Amino acid sequence: MAAPDSNSKLLFSLDSYHVTAELGFILPDPLMPLLSSQFLQKHRELRLAHLALSVMTMGYAWQEGENDTVKMLPHNLAVPYWEVSQRLGLPPILTHADAVLANWKKKDPQGPFDMENLELLFSLPGGDSVRGFFMVTLLVELAAVPGLRNIPVVINGVRCGDTEAVATALDAVCQSLQDMTDALKLMQAYVEPSVFYGIMRIYLSGWKDNPCMPKGLVYEGVRAEPMEFSGGSAAQSSLLHCFDELLGVKHEAKSGAFLTRMRNYMPPAHRQLIQDISSRPSLKSFVQQQASERLHQAFQHCVTKLLALRSYHINVVSRFITVPAARARQLRHQRQELEAEVISRAPAALEERGTGGSGIMTFLKTVRDQTKDALLPEMSKETIPHS
Repeated sequence: MAAPDSNSKLLFSLDSYHVTAELGFILPDPLMPLLSSQFLQKHRELRLAHLALSVMTMGYAWQEGENDTVKMLPHNLAVPYWEVSQRLGLPPILTHADAVLANWKKKDPQGPFDMENLELLFSLPGGDSVRGFFMVTLLVELAAVPGLRNIPVVINGVRCGDTEAVATALDAVCQSLQDMTDALKLMQAYVEPSVFYGIMRIYLSGWKDNPCMPKGLVYEGVRAEPMEFSGGSAAQSSLLHCFDELLGVKHEAKSGAFLTRMRNYMPPAHRQLIQDISSRPSLKSFVQQQASERLHQAFQHCVTKLLALRSYHINVVSRFITVPAARARQLRHQRQELEAEVISRAPAALEERGTGGSGIMTFLKTVRDQTKDALLPEMSKETIPHS
């Protein structure tokens, strides 16, 4: 009888190569298992997870355009998305806090915070214009930082009655508002209007006040009934909410209600900051009670710069939404060379609306006009900027 082969334990087998006898190279049961968020502990980990899940959700919801939109988000995506959202206090949809505030890195970690050295963590269809849109918006946020830093100085100065400290801090706010406008002007260089309108915009849209998804979206495994959430919007940025509250800008019922609702799409701590600024003694009343011409001028300049920023934003929206929408309507009417025009593929239901669901131009002009009311009475009309 032959002796046992000493190499019998080394017999060749396909098992160690992730190859099965039943399916060969085919991966068995490739469906992703239900992921748990329990191992995510830190705020930054949760924010990154929310960003990743948001981008996947927007791609899934809008991959077929405005026609044949999905009615249900699969539980493998919906459940962890809901869990992460609940822990963060954010809605389960792509927000400004995701797409802009958490969606960047430096190519060179030691390099400058500028367009050439910034790139996205997660992108959407639209090529270079997607990067341009989100990165320019990020630079607008960055330009506001000196102004944000000086909000506590203003509040504390009002409390102590220190007019010089308040005036100096308002100068910094004023400069930030100017820098924000300058940063916003980069949109013209980095974003192609037809690409933004025809390709990108639908992926920023939500399922509230949107005729494409009138009943909302079912989050499978979370709730049986559809839920409605607004898409990403500049109104979800905490910046202008903070400056509005500081300067005493009041908004009429309809636009004010929309802006207030958009605060539900901000991280809770940022919402709380806005609320806490609004609960402090009125800066405008303080300025009016003082005899300081320097303080009056500093306040007026801030409101004027905020007004100019909003007027310029209207021009940007006109260039990136209103004009392409008119072109798209013209092309649909003519029924000529539709495939040659990117903007012709844009969802018709969004022509008059922002991605957040508002009637965009009416809303922006109303908000801009209400900013004028924050000016002190002696402000001459000749210095008020026009759109």
